[in-house]
Amino acid sequence: MNRKTTKHRAFDPDPDAPQQVCDHPGCDAPAGYRAPRGRDALRSYYWFCLEHVRAYNARWDFYRGMTPGQIEAHLRADTSWQRPSWKLGSGTANKAEFNEDDILDPLDILGASRRSRAQSAKDRARTPPQKTIPPELQQPLATLNLTWPISFDEVKARYRTLARQFHPDTNPAPEAEEHFKAIGSAYTALKTHFTREAESIS
Repeated sequence: MNRKTTKHRAFDPDPDAPQQVCDHPGCDAPAGYRAPRGRDALRSYYWFCLEHVRAYNARWDFYRGMTPGQIEAHLRADTSWQRPSWKLGSGTANKAEFNEDDILDPLDILGASRRSRAQSAKDRARTPPQKTIPPELQQPLATLNLTWPISFDEVKARYRTLARQFHPDTNPAPEAEEHFKAIGSAYTALKTHFTREAESIS
């Protein structure tokens, strides 16, 4: 039995195409396919027939007119969705000026985080720091570039930062995936240690 499908196929004309003829000079075929007018006008379109949109796309070069240095800078910016980023470990540009306690928080959205930090500080004050790193944690701490003693909240914060930086979806570098796996293994080892430690105390 043949089933009718309403799914839009890849080469079907755009259902939102304007009722006009192809923008290619001398072509009077219906225009059903859009193509961006240029690198700086990606939301402004030419409307072509299928034959001429294929020809246009075959000649399209997003980086045309850019120097190798400009192309490299553009590719690097694309890895963070064109948002600013900083070197690992440097924090934000105004890190020294930022203090979470100075934020106006009438709904107490940050309250749990602040109380958790205060409790962690009290716990550390009551518990004498262990200067000797447990042997099984030496490699995980080195992988995450952390020093001992440390709280699990600090481990989680560092893991999230590194995971975002080296996740294969956002970092196309060949070595990023291996680094991402190493970070995950190190975090798991530290999490297991802190979980066992909490269970032994309780």
